[in-house]
Amino acid sequence: MQVSIACTEQNLRSRSSEDRLCGPRPGPGGGNGGTTGAGHGNPPGGGGSGPKARAALVPRPPAPAGALRESTGRGTGMKYRNLGKSGLRVSCLGLGTWVTFGSQISDETAEDVLTIAYEHGVNLFDTAEVYAAGKAERTLGNILKSKGWRRSSYVITTKIFWGGQAETERGLSRKHIIEGLRGSLERLQLGYVDIVFANRSDPSCPMEEIVRAMTYVINQGLALYWGTSRWGAAEIMEAYSMARQFNLIPPVCEQAEHHLFQREKVETQLPELYHKIGVGSVTWYPLPCGLITSKYDGRVPDTCRASIKGYQWLKDKVQSEDGKKQQAKVMDLLPVAHQLGCTVAQLAIAWCLRSEGVSSVLLGVSSAEQLIEHLGALQVLSQLTPQTVMEIDGLLGNKPHSKK
Repeated sequence: MQVSIACTEQNLRSRSSEDRLCGPRPGPGGGNGGTTGAGHGNPPGGGGSGPKARAALVPRPPAPAGALRESTGRGTGMKYRNLGKSGLRVSCLGLGTWVTFGSQISDETAEDVLTIAYEHGVNLFDTAEVYAAGKAERTLGNILKSKGWRRSSYVITTKIFWGGQAETERGLSRKHIIEGLRGSLERLQLGYVDIVFANRSDPSCPMEEIVRAMTYVINQGLALYWGTSRWGAAEIMEAYSMARQFNLIPPVCEQAEHHLFQREKVETQLPELYHKIGVGSVTWYPLPCGLITSKYDGRVPDTCRASIKGYQWLKDKVQSEDGKKQQAKVMDLLPVAHQLGCTVAQLAIAWCLRSEGVSSVLLGVSSAEQLIEHLGALQVLSQLTPQTVMEIDGLLGNKPHSKK
């Protein structure tokens, strides 16, 4: 027993900041381990004090501080990273369904895109209850059902906030989080989602109610993790503090907009949260509706999203003074892309992947050819040397500076 206690003390002293933030690691039987003991999911036979129990207390070598552990899939070349400082492994490129599934593209094209993504190692698929008024979830669910892929081989995320027209069908009340997620699961034809996101903050709802509701849906097996989307750093910290105060489950990641012309939050605010509380980043909009592809060239093609009904705001953005200035900056990046042997789109996606604390970048594509091009960003990532990144920063002239 003395040896066991000594090992425990040594283990506690040597645990990295990551371990302290994420709490006890799962035991061999999938339980929570630690002193909570005889609850759900513990290994058969209890804790005991034999050699096996003592061996489990030997500390593991700590991971490099601030490093996202990355591995490469066999046969696909896809890279995988931990979602923040959780144990969930996600592909560094994910597939989003905003605008496309159930709306811009046919169900047949959606199936082709999803199949190619999965076969190339993408395991993260993102949707939301509001996308195409629920049609995106239905389309995704139908494809997954027809494919028959192992549920354990992919990660499904959905977002809750805008569910319907009624006052009780919007927001982050306990009622809507629970009912909205159940509605999403019905459309997806799944028993659970891997991550449920709060699709914006809700100042009209107490933070404790939000965190308790998210903890409830996880405890009920409707989701495995929860995260935030488009929340401010202070709001994320408040949710984390609330979870720790009341022994609830904190968020594991923030879903944030990030691209060459939207940098402040992901590059200066979220890295601090990643180091302090383990919250990672899943970013979206790496090519804001095609703006960073050089395809607009001062005009709006009939085939792009800016020409879709309901997206006049994007057309206005492209044709605005800021939009024209951004397109000029994109043209300035063409020589860099040519030097690296890639397209501007591939360069922009790889540039997003190099940001600290980013677990995955969500792609939005309308064709299989577009997806294959964007997946090529993985080969560009290794070529982004510090000198190349400095050159890009110099051309953009918008590098944010930490307030430290």
